[in-house]
Amino acid sequence: MADFKIGKVTHFYDKIGVAVVELSADLSVGDTIKFTRGGEDLFKQNVDSIQIEHEKKDSADSGDVVGLKTEKEVKEGAEVYKVQ
Repeated sequence: MADFKIGKVTHFYDKIGVAVVELSADLSVGDTIKFTRGGEDLFKQNVDSIQIEHEKKDSADSGDVVGLKTEKEVKEGAEVYKVQ
């Protein structure tokens, strides 16, 4: 099964390593995601925590804006895909 787009990075806090992602599909702790920009894969990682308005969640729904701790820096506009 192919990877599918679940959202887009709207902001990145480099001091704390957190990406703000606007979701277009559901996301859960334990999912594997990858970040891409300009058609180029940047990196993959597991989702260890999801925060909505500074509150920890186990999952988030399409339309939510979430904070995700990232292993590397990611720029605004990067696309987020769920890896199958």
